[in-house]
Amino acid sequence: MILRFFLLLLLSVGAAANADLPLRVQRALDHRGVPHDTLSVYVENINTGEILVSWLAETPRTPASVEKMLTTLVALDELGPAYTWKTEIYALGDVRGEVLDGDILIKGYGDPFLVTERFWQMLRQLRRAGIRSIGGELLLDDSYFDVGDHDPAAFDSEPLRAYNVAPNALLSNFKVVRYFFEPDSASGKVDITLDPPLDNIEVINRLSVRQGACSGYQRGITITPNDDVSRVTFSGRFPSGCEIYAMDRTALSHNAFTYGLFASLWRQLDGEFSGRWRKATAPEDLEPLLTVESLSLAEIITRVNKHSNNVMARQLLYTLAAERLGSPGTESGGRSVIGEWLAARGFSLAELKLDNGAGLSRDSRMTAVQLGAVLRYAWSSPTMPEYVSSLSLSGLDGTLSRRFRDRALAGKAHMKTGSLDDVSAFAGYFQARSGARFIVVAMHNHKDIHRGPGEEVQEALLRWLYEQ
Repeated sequence: MILRFFLLLLLSVGAAANADLPLRVQRALDHRGVPHDTLSVYVENINTGEILVSWLAETPRTPASVEKMLTTLVALDELGPAYTWKTEIYALGDVRGEVLDGDILIKGYGDPFLVTERFWQMLRQLRRAGIRSIGGELLLDDSYFDVGDHDPAAFDSEPLRAYNVAPNALLSNFKVVRYFFEPDSASGKVDITLDPPLDNIEVINRLSVRQGACSGYQRGITITPNDDVSRVTFSGRFPSGCEIYAMDRTALSHNAFTYGLFASLWRQLDGEFSGRWRKATAPEDLEPLLTVESLSLAEIITRVNKHSNNVMARQLLYTLAAERLGSPGTESGGRSVIGEWLAARGFSLAELKLDNGAGLSRDSRMTAVQLGAVLRYAWSSPTMPEYVSSLSLSGLDGTLSRRFRDRALAGKAHMKTGSLDDVSAFAGYFQARSGARFIVVAMHNHKDIHRGPGEEVQEALLRWLYEQ
């Protein structure tokens, strides 16, 4: 009798626990043979505070890119939606008849979105300031951040991937080059062009054309860089069926990239410059010739969250440190600022472990209930509209542009997604058929969950919630 009692007790506890997880979600897990205890879910009605689901919500998980939701919220709360970064240009010499007899110095303060087009606009302003020919060198000051040693291969042995780019106070175009490949079947060769065109990158083209459809990993292209990625060799057989193929890869060091971009764009603007580059510190007793403002923080976090841009999120972390603790900004300083922000607002810090602010980490840990509390705070914040609109809209844009596209779910969710090998997560806000709004968090850590099963579970959760 005693054994039978304990068996019934165990069965009843298991049934009660499973009852917290919607049946539709359980079926999605069972269909793929995924253990239920690998998933954490937290669902709360925003208006009433009712918790609909709290399944293993206090179990710490690897959050992947949903970690960006915390970084961007703290940045928005601490710095304000209108916050901007500046980039300064100094003329270190006399200007006579559009000729600068001296060096040009550029100092960065961490602009996360100084892409090619905005860099061109900045140099256009320099031309309008009356300088055409620069007689000296290009001096670069990136001292506002202290990044230390960064190994771009440390995370996944993919040092050329854009998501592995290190932060930098003078980050230019994310340190990324887009290579375009076009086959010429008549000659059997492949034309390669670069955007932006950087003279300090040497491209060795050993590609040949093979007859076939435009398919295969990297379309059959093997890329081999030298140590500082100033020389890149392309080899392999490129399919004739590709009219054009684009590949984004990082190149050079941060400062060498900025130098190459400066030289190329300055020439496009009919400017003259033949000098080299070196690191320097901006003079404290000299006013900059030109100060350029970035996009606003509200615009920046939209690019961070909708497109899950890792290096931009990391730039925010370093900026928080520099603004609140003084320059140079550091990663550890940024974590401290976020920790103090959470503690000051009464958030639980138990089991919480932040790494780089972007979620590109195996060391970060967060619980679903913690992220749910952050989302609840954000909803009542004065900057709620800016924050919510920074998230991907289901079926319409960002990382959700190809998901939840049917009539029931499209446009109903503002979510941030997260994915690493063996990690699948999403979190944000959802409106049900009834008009009720919910906070939704799902974090899943299990082998190969990122290969599709995680998204199936997330869809099952939203379809169940839509009917609530």
